[in-house]
Amino acid sequence: MKRYVPLLFLLLPLLLHAQTDSVRVERIFLGKDTVYVFNKAQRDSIREIVGVAFTAGELSPGKGFELAHGKRGTVNFSFYALIRYTDQEPESLTYEDHLGRERAIDPRRDIQWHRTYLYFNGWAFTPKLMWQVNSWAVLSTGQNALIGSLTYRFDKHFNLSGGINGLPSTRSMQGSHPLWQANDRIMADEYFRPGFSSGIWATGEIVPKLLYTAMITNNLSQLGVSAGQLDRTFANGYSILWMPTTGEFGPRGAYGDWEYHEKVATRFGGGYGRSREDRQNQDLSATSGNTQIKISDSQNLFDTNALSDSATVQQAMWQQFAVDGGFKYHGMFLHMEYFQRLLNQFEASGPLPVTNINENGYMIQASAFPWKKKVELYAFNSYINGKWNKSSEVGGGFNLYPFDSRYFRINGLISFVSKSPANSVFGFYVGGLTGTIASLSVSLIL
Repeated sequence: MKRYVPLLFLLLPLLLHAQTDSVRVERIFLGKDTVYVFNKAQRDSIREIVGVAFTAGELSPGKGFELAHGKRGTVNFSFYALIRYTDQEPESLTYEDHLGRERAIDPRRDIQWHRTYLYFNGWAFTPKLMWQVNSWAVLSTGQNALIGSLTYRFDKHFNLSGGINGLPSTRSMQGSHPLWQANDRIMADEYFRPGFSSGIWATGEIVPKLLYTAMITNNLSQLGVSAGQLDRTFANGYSILWMPTTGEFGPRGAYGDWEYHEKVATRFGGGYGRSREDRQNQDLSATSGNTQIKISDSQNLFDTNALSDSATVQQAMWQQFAVDGGFKYHGMFLHMEYFQRLLNQFEASGPLPVTNINENGYMIQASAFPWKKKVELYAFNSYINGKWNKSSEVGGGFNLYPFDSRYFRINGLISFVSKSPANSVFGFYVGGLTGTIASLSVSLIL
């Protein structure tokens, strides 16, 4: 019974909530909200108050086109596109894992049409019922997915959603992508973060300027995992966000202060996630279907013989906690985040030399605009206090905004890395690398 308690916690407001007499609708194409007020009789016929239908709204950069707005709903379209050059230069083409085994490093030097997202969203039947359907593709990994979600907006204190989303236990999993300093996460964030999965989640305002998210998902990452590979347990995650000074932190909680805040904007947050993870492939000689969790020598936790020459982890408990804080003012930006992760309760095909893996780390990012809304310079540092490796990086870069918008940019990055535990063709890092990573990219958000 206790496994259903989090689910009941999310659904209870749905069962108890009474209908209200007004609704605030985000008119995406106009960049502002419209408040509809209606009486009890109109609740069943909201067509009467929504307005006249039209098509082909004007472009609002970063929010796209509103294609249609009618009595029964709206349709909005936008996209994100990224082309990127990546060059990884290791000091050596091999490294040793924590068991002394030699492992190969396969560095990249390539140009990729790296990401394409197509976003369709709007509301249907009532402005309280929001929908989105997205096409997501990463050419570098050959991944393609059609994902989406449905949200019912009861009021500002409670919104209930179902679909695909990120477990909200770190800041970068809370909707800020791709408005980061670079176009992918830096090393500590990439190492500790959870992933994206199907589930349900609730969001809302506790009191003014204090927001929450609570979420239940199938697992840490469902990308590339079929329903038949899932076990019967759920992951859950929670976050709190407090913005005490201005009540906002830029579009999507963006990194960097392109908006050039005239008043200091502040943000403080925290998140926690928990999941009983499974290897998702019972053939111990085969590659694990679960690739989300890395250990500090960059192996996947569930890889064959990752923790021992004679045993393979089949199940493990994952718990992760993070706190973050930052500010924006006159083009200056600072963000700091601390991570803590515990892996334990291992089930394996044989004895293991460890009973738990308890690791922590941090990242710091800072930026400023020497040329207002045109040229941004940034720097970053991250560190991972791993069980077997102490990993670090320091780096920096630039963003050029040739148009009067943060949604088209040219980005450059250089990072000096020691013992990378992060390992993904999706991002900047290759496992075990000590050396230099450079990137140059162009991106557009319609």
